[in-house]
Amino acid sequence: MVDVLIVGAGPAGRAVAAACADTGLAVTVIDPAPRRGWPHTYSSWLDELDAAVPRSTLASVTATMRVFGTSPRDLARPYAVLDNTALWKHLWRPDVHDITGRVVGAEHGPTGSTVQLKDGRRLAAAAVVDASGAARVLSGGRPPRPAAQQSAVGVVVDAATAEPLCPVGSGVFMDWRPAPDTRGGWPTFLYCVRFGTGQVLLEETSLARRPAMPLTLLRRRLHGRLAAAGITVPDGAPEERVRFPVDDPIPLPGRVVPFGASGGLVHPASGFSVAAALRQAPWVAGALSAGLTAGPAKAAKAAWSILWPPRAMATHALHRRALRSLLVFPPSLVPEFFEAFFSLPEADQAAFLAAERDPARTAAAMTTLFRRSPWSVRRRLVAGGFGPGGGEAQHGFGGL
Repeated sequence: MVDVLIVGAGPAGRAVAAACADTGLAVTVIDPAPRRGWPHTYSSWLDELDAAVPRSTLASVTATMRVFGTSPRDLARPYAVLDNTALWKHLWRPDVHDITGRVVGAEHGPTGSTVQLKDGRRLAAAAVVDASGAARVLSGGRPPRPAAQQSAVGVVVDAATAEPLCPVGSGVFMDWRPAPDTRGGWPTFLYCVRFGTGQVLLEETSLARRPAMPLTLLRRRLHGRLAAAGITVPDGAPEERVRFPVDDPIPLPGRVVPFGASGGLVHPASGFSVAAALRQAPWVAGALSAGLTAGPAKAAKAAWSILWPPRAMATHALHRRALRSLLVFPPSLVPEFFEAFFSLPEADQAAFLAAERDPARTAAAMTTLFRRSPWSVRRRLVAGGFGPGGGEAQHGFGGL
């Protein structure tokens, strides 16, 4: 029997595995391909990354990010793109045992748990962490209702090719100007980030939609936008495809510790999660290490409580309220909403987007946004539960 068995070898799984190993716990990671690299681009505001994350794990840091709701603005807040290979190496621990397999269930007893694999193997552990991402393998599985999902399609080109849309030395956090031939429908935005290799990711993104916007439509909009800017995508250019839920409920406490996307760490309004996982992993490991002396059930409860104290639950509810409002917005008003948001003082923007859970600061930022928004936007914010009263959203998107 190992001390901690972790389901999933993505950034969240590796982060908590490393943290647990560093406390002296015996750790096993199970994943269908535990040594596979991570294919997606992970980014964060630099000031939200844990201080223990070394600069060597960053592919790039861009000092200024541009946003465009209905007018251009520059955010003088450094933005980091993680180097997946360097981060993987940073989180690698030689004493963490990797097992290739697919977990299908778990049984729990007074002294530990037995995890069941699809091929019939059974593995024993004192504590189990579910870091399986959106699959939530041991955290209740996928919720029965359709998820609100963020989706995106991007291509990687060299910096000179990307320059018409991503000027030298900067990046684009959100550009809500419509792609050519959009023909109405739900708006999407351009997102551009730099890698340290002199390459740039140009991505067409749907922030949140239920059901998710089709990737084929996002690809068409992206290539239309690039063509209008005079950008020709080279044959064989790497393409990134992204789709993940942003409104999954927080799993209830139990014998399995849900972590990362499985555990509700995806920011409902932005989709960010990796910075939160990197920050929380050492705390979860500490709770497990201390709690196991009192038994597996108490260790799991302690770890869940570290992740979801009352202030974190309250902040998460506020973020979900914001998402609920966005889902009922008329497409034409979405750029105006973000124009109002990015006109807020930088401290209010950072408070709302932060991985840290501070309900008072988050509520204050939401109040300021409501007061500064035009009346057309305010009415929709109230309809979605964002404004005073926080009522449930109607129009078929309520009840997140």
